[in-house]
Amino acid sequence: MSNAATLYWLPAPEDWRARFKDFSNGGAAIENAVALANTRLDFIRTNALDTAVRSRFQSAPKDLGTKPVRLAMLGSSTLTHLHSAVRMGGLRRGIWIDTYENDYGQYMQELLDPGSALHDFKPTAVLFAFDGRHLTQGLHAANDSQHAIGQIAEAIAQIRQMWKLARDAFQCPILHQTAINVFPPLLGSNEHRLTGSRNGAVKRLNELVRQAADSDGVDLIALDDCVSRHGLNAWYDPALWHRSKQEITPVAAPLWGDLVGRVLAAHQGKSFKGLVLDLDNTLWGGVIGDDGLDGIVLGQGSALGEGFAAVQEYAKDLGRRGIILAVASKNDMANALEPFERHPEMLLRRGDIAAFRVDWNDKAGNIRAIASDLNIGIDSLVFLDDNPFERNLVRQELPMVAVPEVPDDPALVPQVLADAGYFQAVAITSEDRERTQQYQSNREREQLRAETTDIDGYLRALEMKMNWRKFDSIGLSRTVQLINKTNQFNLTTRRYSEEEVTAIMKDSRAFGLQLRLLDRFGDNGIIGIVIGKLIGIGSELVLDTWLMSCRVLGRQVESTTLNLVVRHARTIGVTRVVGEYIPSKKNGLVRNHYERLGFRVIETDSNGASKAILDLDQFVPVETFIQVEEGSP
Repeated sequence: MSNAATLYWLPAPEDWRARFKDFSNGGAAIENAVALANTRLDFIRTNALDTAVRSRFQSAPKDLGTKPVRLAMLGSSTLTHLHSAVRMGGLRRGIWIDTYENDYGQYMQELLDPGSALHDFKPTAVLFAFDGRHLTQGLHAANDSQHAIGQIAEAIAQIRQMWKLARDAFQCPILHQTAINVFPPLLGSNEHRLTGSRNGAVKRLNELVRQAADSDGVDLIALDDCVSRHGLNAWYDPALWHRSKQEITPVAAPLWGDLVGRVLAAHQGKSFKGLVLDLDNTLWGGVIGDDGLDGIVLGQGSALGEGFAAVQEYAKDLGRRGIILAVASKNDMANALEPFERHPEMLLRRGDIAAFRVDWNDKAGNIRAIASDLNIGIDSLVFLDDNPFERNLVRQELPMVAVPEVPDDPALVPQVLADAGYFQAVAITSEDRERTQQYQSNREREQLRAETTDIDGYLRALEMKMNWRKFDSIGLSRTVQLINKTNQFNLTTRRYSEEEVTAIMKDSRAFGLQLRLLDRFGDNGIIGIVIGKLIGIGSELVLDTWLMSCRVLGRQVESTTLNLVVRHARTIGVTRVVGEYIPSKKNGLVRNHYERLGFRVIETDSNGASKAILDLDQFVPVETFIQVEEGSP
């Protein structure tokens, strides 16, 4: 573990030179560049890899399967040396980022001028990065309280004005970097009593920016938190500032780029969703099969035991905020379960674990099985294991799984997971907090399925109810989250920002439906999204987006949804519905979705994309075991 501003949780690039040479010479694909980006790159290697990638690919490779981002970085200091780091921060998560930087000091002019290069760039995300000197210009120690408060309020008002200008102009996510406090204190520990202190003003500005960001729907890059953790010298070199107005030192550039990349990834649902835990010497000290329940080290009484308890406490809190917890361990099942059931210091219990794979098979195979059990992509999983052999094996066999380097002291592990930013989110919904309960309910459903001799009997016994509602502000965060993270049952894999979903809500020629499924075992949450758009004079409705959570497949949800869509289409005078399928790396599951529902395929291109139509005068609703009503998702 390192206190420096580095990517210390990533594996050291031992054979990096040979792999980089292979890629640079054209002998490897974009996946190899992603793998190289997921090593502990410094500033020089970050720039070298970015240059090689940009020379090989002039635009986003289709193999990435994500939505490219055009990021405008608008700041008051020099940001040129950070472009490669941002692009590699995105590539690390499979996202292609093109970057733009305003001419020095010209961010406001470029925002206001519709003919500027900024407007020509047409950003899909905007990041504001202002230095503390710029924000507190004119403030000094002789200023009285009224003057200081007024200047800070004016700075906040200007920041919010720029957020609004950017959002109105580009209808895209807005990011804002908190300011680094580069000012030495003038009063010492009681600096807050000096009302004109620029050191104190930056602290107050960051507090107010956080409040304004929450109010205005802006996502933060919390650079002040990182500086507080690593120390100012890790991020800022006053000599570089005075020579070239670089506020962020090149040494810290790779981490800064990763901070930005992970927020942009969160907007595309590319944050990791599950944490797979080893057991022996990861959740407790010792080997349960050899040392027995009394012999493992855990909890109060020793520093090592408290360290393992800290790992469990952090994992449990991750579970509470919506991260799925799983176990993959080489062990006998009875031995592995005993601490969860009987150890008094065990913080994690069996009910906290959504998938439990304990046997003597290799862990890569068990991680694949866990992804299947949970119905999520393997690339959604983080694997935590103390054993370097197991970590390297999983990296080799499953390069899409995140595997952090783990320090010997378990007390340091929670900070490693936090620093790595695997579980970065821009919003937390009530459904996130209920996710563990939803997976426990799924186990009860599967038990009912096993006990029921026929499928109709099983579906009838579930007592299902589908609540539907048009897109609204209440469910906005969950709607955007589902659109941007669902890949398998997703007919077009189109991604929408919060601003774009809001635009659909206001569009009289479009509608969005959010679907929630409940049954006798509990609430499955919002499980489906449908976006329809009228085309031409209004006789056709195109299903621009149809996606569902895979955990509800096989329960007649697809047919029930179509019944609902047709009912809605008929009320607005539509005579036929057009369904689109655009193939991706992950949505082959739904290739024949519309055909199965009775649509007629009218067009298929060489890439496998297709269009199908459903004439409403010939449509007969399918009888299902799901009760449908307008409700409150």
